[in-house]
Amino acid sequence: MPDAAHVSVLLEESVAALALKPEGTYVDATFGRGGHARAILARLSAAGRLVAIDRDPDAARAAMAVRDPRLVFVRERFGNLDRALDALDLPRVDGVLLDLGVSSPQIDTPSRGFSFRRDGPLDMRMDPDAGETAAAFIARASQRELTEVIRDHGEERLAQPIARAIVAARAVRPIGTTRELAAIVAQAVGARTRGDWRQDPATRTFQALRIAVNDELAELERVLPRAVARLARDGRLAVISFHSLEDRIVKQFVARASKPWGGDPRLARVPVTEADLPQPPLAPVGRAIKPSAAECDANPRARSAVLRVARRTGAPLPADWPS
Repeated sequence: MPDAAHVSVLLEESVAALALKPEGTYVDATFGRGGHARAILARLSAAGRLVAIDRDPDAARAAMAVRDPRLVFVRERFGNLDRALDALDLPRVDGVLLDLGVSSPQIDTPSRGFSFRRDGPLDMRMDPDAGETAAAFIARASQRELTEVIRDHGEERLAQPIARAIVAARAVRPIGTTRELAAIVAQAVGARTRGDWRQDPATRTFQALRIAVNDELAELERVLPRAVARLARDGRLAVISFHSLEDRIVKQFVARASKPWGGDPRLARVPVTEADLPQPPLAPVGRAIKPSAAECDANPRARSAVLRVARRTGAPLPADWPS
């Protein structure tokens, strides 16, 4: 699929959530094909600045096509946000946007190996120049490790029979393509009730392997405190997630960082008033935002999206803030 076919999810809502100042400095930490970045640039003045981050070389090529001196692209994992900003001598920014998950061009390019709908090498790496492929992971992981990954990252209740089937199949020959893996999963699932007949039997397993190969959940846990540490007062953090594992991490992080006691229920019972406690570094902005019915009809991949927004307060970060 050409890059032009990529549709940014919750585009207007996420850009509005940043409460953009025309002369501000912002970070699009998941550039992708630049949909959100272009919308941000359209709202900045000549004095504004946008730092775009992505580890995908195709995203780097897409960024080169944006002829705008206000845009600086850094090819990096978004978990290394602080390293990217240090290199640009930017101690503070006015907003950070994270659009998590895999992009449509990645899914729809068979050679990237993200989807079982078209046959391709079982790769799944966000950065195809680094790290272990899904095929390599499947070849070396124990049955127990496969079960845990498929269960925990895919929320797949049939993880054990699927892992058992993968181990049996790889004993015969290496599993090297997306269609091969999808067929193995389908056979392992068989006629068992899935509850949602619209979902392919391999969907959860492919999600689980992609998350594991790219260390996605740990990357998210790393970037959230680092992003907050870089926000200027009243700066905004906006995060779009696409499945419950991501959204749970974001929701719990914002909840903890928005309470004077850091979300520790033991401290919540200490007999002092909130006014006497250190003020929290974040404040949630509104409720979680989901795509409209019209957006979901136009772009079915938007159905599971959730946008959460928080504002940096004037309070200092706690001494034990993660770095």
